[in-house]
Amino acid sequence: MTARRLDEIVRQIRPAASELAGAAQNRLNNLTKPPGSLGRLETLAQTLVMIAGSLDVRIRRKVIFTFAGDHGIAEEGVSAYPSAVTAQMVLNFLRGGAAVNVLAREAGATVRIIDSGTLTRIDHPDLIQKRIGAGTRNFFREDAMTQADAISAIEAGAAVFYDEDDRQRIDLAGVGDMGIANTTAAAAIFCAFLNLSPDQVAGRGTGLDDAGLRKKIQVLTEALQRHTPDPNDPIGVLSKVGGFEIGEMAGCFLAGAERRTPMLVDGFISTAAAEIAVRICPAVRDYLFYSHCSAESGHELVLQTIGAQPLLDFDMRLGEGTGAALAMHVLTSACAMFQDMATFDSAGVDRKRDS
Repeated sequence: MTARRLDEIVRQIRPAASELAGAAQNRLNNLTKPPGSLGRLETLAQTLVMIAGSLDVRIRRKVIFTFAGDHGIAEEGVSAYPSAVTAQMVLNFLRGGAAVNVLAREAGATVRIIDSGTLTRIDHPDLIQKRIGAGTRNFFREDAMTQADAISAIEAGAAVFYDEDDRQRIDLAGVGDMGIANTTAAAAIFCAFLNLSPDQVAGRGTGLDDAGLRKKIQVLTEALQRHTPDPNDPIGVLSKVGGFEIGEMAGCFLAGAERRTPMLVDGFISTAAAEIAVRICPAVRDYLFYSHCSAESGHELVLQTIGAQPLLDFDMRLGEGTGAALAMHVLTSACAMFQDMATFDSAGVDRKRDS
C-alpha cells in the first residue's frame, strides 16, 4: 500500500455509529436472559456494533502488534535492565518463546513484531522493519527525536496496520510494546498531557529499587522542567519525551480507527501511545478498549483521569501485548453472545411478566 500522510489518515477517521446503539440494545433485551444480566458484556457488545457500523459484527481474525524501540533516557539509570535486553527480547518474540506468544496462541491471535528503533539492528524474515533510528536521544539532555521523526514514526505505525489489514481483514487488534526505559517516556507523556507529577505516575518499571525509583522521579522532574511540553501539541510531546515505538503504536491506533477496527490498549506504555492518538484525533477514543489496569504505579490514576474502565485487573505489568491477548477472550465472548444467543421467540421461552 502507498504510504499515507498523517493528515490524510486523520481526515478519514469518523466517530463510531452511535445511531446503532438503540438497535443493539433491542437485540440484547430480546436474548434469553433478564435485561442487563450479563452486565458489561452487554455494553461491550453494543460498543462493538457501533464500531463495526453493523448489527452483524463478527470477530474472526485477531492480531497483536508488538512494537520495539530503545530509549536514550536509559543512560540516566532509570531502568533495572540494560538496553541490550530490547533486542534480545525481540529475538525471543520471533522464536515464539515470550509470554505474548503463548497468550496470543491461546487467544487465536497472530503476533507481528516491529522494529521501530532498537539500538541493535536485527535481521529476521519475520521482523517488520520500520526503524526510525537506533534508539531515541536522551531526553534528559535534549529532545528525544525531531518533529519530522515523530511524524515519520506515527505514519510508519499506521502503515504496519494498513499492510496487515490489506493482507486479510483484521477484526480485533491489540497493541503492545517492548523497550527498556519506555516506562520513563510513558510517564513523561502522562505528566505532559494530564497535568500529573512524576511522583504520581513513575513506577518501578522492570524492578527498580527505592533509590532507583527516586532517581527516575528526579530525572523526569528535571526533564519536564527543561522541555515544558505543550499538552495541546501531541506531536511536540512525542518528539520531546517520547519513543519511536510509542509513536508507531499511536499510528497503529489511528489506522485501526480509520478502518473501524476495535483496538485493545495493552497497558502503561500502550495507554501513553493511545493518548497521543486521541490527542491527535479525539474520535479515536470510540475504537479503544483498555485491556487491563497495569500494576505499574500510576496506571490506575491515569485510567481514572482519562475516564477509561479496564476490562481486567490481574496485577500484570509486563507489556508486550499480554494484557491485550487476555482481553481478546472477553471481547470475542461479548461478540459471540450477541450473535449466537437465542432470542425469546426463537427459543420459545416466555418473557418477563408485566407488573
